[in-house]
Amino acid sequence: MQYLSLVLALAVAASAASGDRGSYTVPGLGSRKQAILNAGGNTLDLAIAMLETERMSTDYTYGDGKTGDSANFGLFKQNWGMLRVCASRAGFAGQDASQWNNGARLNSDIYADVASRWDCQNYYGYDKWFAGHRDGASGLANPNTADINFYKQSVQWIQSQIDSNSQYSSDDTRFWVDVTPI
Repeated sequence: MQYLSLVLALAVAASAASGDRGSYTVPGLGSRKQAILNAGGNTLDLAIAMLETERMSTDYTYGDGKTGDSANFGLFKQNWGMLRVCASRAGFAGQDASQWNNGARLNSDIYADVASRWDCQNYYGYDKWFAGHRDGASGLANPNTADINFYKQSVQWIQSQIDSNSQYSSDDTRFWVDVTPI
């Protein structure tokens, strides 16, 4: 019986490590993709937004149910803690933690949202941006955790699917990966 439990535990761990993933159709998603691209985004931006919400939209709970530096805004669910350091084109850089509600602008201004994501990636660098995006200040302090690396690999997998066929930049196909922390 212990052997069976061990085998089952290893199978679950292997499944989680490879990530449940796939694709399906979401009506209207193609127009969301085009809006991101028209705002200066690229397939990495599409992949991040696609992983964060099913409809690549901002109709989730305000702040993603968080406040202060942990609050998330926009299509990419960017956290205020990073935005207030690096999102200069949106005017957030230099603001303090108490001004977190200003991040709500990203929920309705796709140009500011894309520009902020790029400002922050340019500020932190590719890998550290992912770390802070996934786990906030803890991620910035410890950017190479298994969870952060899995999240980044999941976005990269989605991006590779989009890049594999130009139709995926404009059609209603959504790629997904279960990135629920283990």
